[in-house]
Amino acid sequence: MSQLEIEALYRQAHVRALHEDKRTAELSFSSDEPYRRWFGEEILDHDRGSIRLERLENGAPLLADHDSKDVIGKVENVRISNGRGSATVRFGKSARATEVWEDVKDGIRESVSIGYFVHEMQLETQRDDGVDVYRIIDWEPYEISLVSVPADTSVGIGRSQEPKTICEVREMSQATKPSRSQRRKATRQASDYQETAEEIRYLAETAGIEDIGEQYIRDQRSLDDFDVVYNAVVDKENSAARLADRRPRSPMKREDPALGLTQSEVGRFSISRAILAKLDPDNEARHAGFELECSRAVEQAATSNLQGNIHIPAEVLLAQRDLSVGVAADGGNLVATNLLAGSFIDLLRNESAIVLAGATHIPGLVGDVAIPKQTGSETTFWLAEGGTPTKSSLTIGQVTLSPKTVGAYTEMSRRILKQSTPFAENLVLQSLAATLAQAIDTAAINGSGASNQPLGILGTSGIGDVAMGANGAAIDWDSIVELEADVSIANADVGSLGYLTNASVRGALKKARIETGQTDMCWDRRTPGTPLNGHRALVSNTVPSNLVKGTSGAVASALIFGNWADLLIGMWGSLDLQVNPYSLDTSGAVRITSFQDVDIAVRHAESFSAIQDALTA
Repeated sequence: MSQLEIEALYRQAHVRALHEDKRTAELSFSSDEPYRRWFGEEILDHDRGSIRLERLENGAPLLADHDSKDVIGKVENVRISNGRGSATVRFGKSARATEVWEDVKDGIRESVSIGYFVHEMQLETQRDDGVDVYRIIDWEPYEISLVSVPADTSVGIGRSQEPKTICEVREMSQATKPSRSQRRKATRQASDYQETAEEIRYLAETAGIEDIGEQYIRDQRSLDDFDVVYNAVVDKENSAARLADRRPRSPMKREDPALGLTQSEVGRFSISRAILAKLDPDNEARHAGFELECSRAVEQAATSNLQGNIHIPAEVLLAQRDLSVGVAADGGNLVATNLLAGSFIDLLRNESAIVLAGATHIPGLVGDVAIPKQTGSETTFWLAEGGTPTKSSLTIGQVTLSPKTVGAYTEMSRRILKQSTPFAENLVLQSLAATLAQAIDTAAINGSGASNQPLGILGTSGIGDVAMGANGAAIDWDSIVELEADVSIANADVGSLGYLTNASVRGALKKARIETGQTDMCWDRRTPGTPLNGHRALVSNTVPSNLVKGTSGAVASALIFGNWADLLIGMWGSLDLQVNPYSLDTSGAVRITSFQDVDIAVRHAESFSAIQDALTA
């Protein structure tokens, strides 16, 4: 049995019936019809033992467009019968829920999408056309969404970037292995393929891509398929000329490294291949001509010295990638990036606790940025008959963002980098995103504002401050309520409200009672979505646990509450990578240091309140 990392998947369906008096809808959310995925063809098994229904049965959310912050109702009832999953959903009465409900009644929103994790699947059949058929024998639906535009109407798969699960993959049983007649048929096909193979081998030799040609021959790919790759390699010089033509005639700012790449060219770009070219220029650079040319174009367009020796174009960082393996003829099997869902920026967001909390992420900035904010309002007057109000006006301030360079490194094995698969490329991207996200989170929470760091929330003047004691103390229920009260009194309790703390504080709150003698704990495990005072609470060990208060020593922790949408994260320019094959040469690993220009700002200090002297031991 092997393991596979799979992102959350989606299937499309439609609303079947409405009950206006109850504000409920009947819908079918799944079936055992085969669906084509990037790993093969998927069949959802609908035996009760194959589906984890606990989330749906316990009132899973009804969302709009898979947005976890846009809850419009809940799942009331779930049924599994005749190879199909059905549910009753009830709409809420908020303005947003009513808006979507009216669209459903009017037939404007008819598409339904179910989000689910795959935990285990079994290889059932290996078809003659090369497609593997998997039966999903352990899967877990976790939300139902009303979607305005299905992501892929042909196969009904949403492609939003979502958390991933590790899926167990069982091998095909003996009964489903190819029969002797099937093997004889494959042998005949291989013999008939010899002429095509010789043509591919000849073209591969002329282009210097023999290894790629042999892979296409092993896979019995058509000559038309190989022509796409062959032409891409042969036209490399023309592609380089096109890149040169796109470069601006006057110097371009460091913060705007876009090259004007087409969607197809963005899909071709592989970070793994660019790294390998720097590690072994003689053997690998010929496979990464396009990536190296893009990197040089970014470098030549910059007006200041860049940090790394690989520079990733802005289009690659921001572009959404096609998840379908159906474009293999366009080089999809060669360029693993084509098989990835989402962009590097999306991966960075998913790794960042502050962005998950609701912070506002602003990529693609150019130069210093000033964002206006209202610091005061007009004055109002009660007037006598015929009286006139005194003139007053809004007071407007500014929040400024200016680029500061953050560097973080990760370590990868050479073997991983050489795997031309979507998993290997995704692993490289995830690792880079995780290291940067940790550095950005640390700065956003507790950056000093000095020594080239941004100023974090805990150091921002004007945020609420709830002190536990002269030398720190354990958090109690009253202090949690006071955090929320600080934000509410400032009329800032709107938007993405929630808590952020570290694992030590969470552990202490799970053991702390709301009141002495009561059974209710401060951290309510019965409400996993909103466990702390009815609000979301995220945990990240980037929240400091080494703060000092009085004589406590460096053992105090922080707990922050606020409207996280008022935390701004600005990002400039390209992602720069420095490849170092020497520091870990004895283990065969490679150190990759990433550099990114970032800044952090709190738009309204009143939107946050913090405890900075919580003792957990």
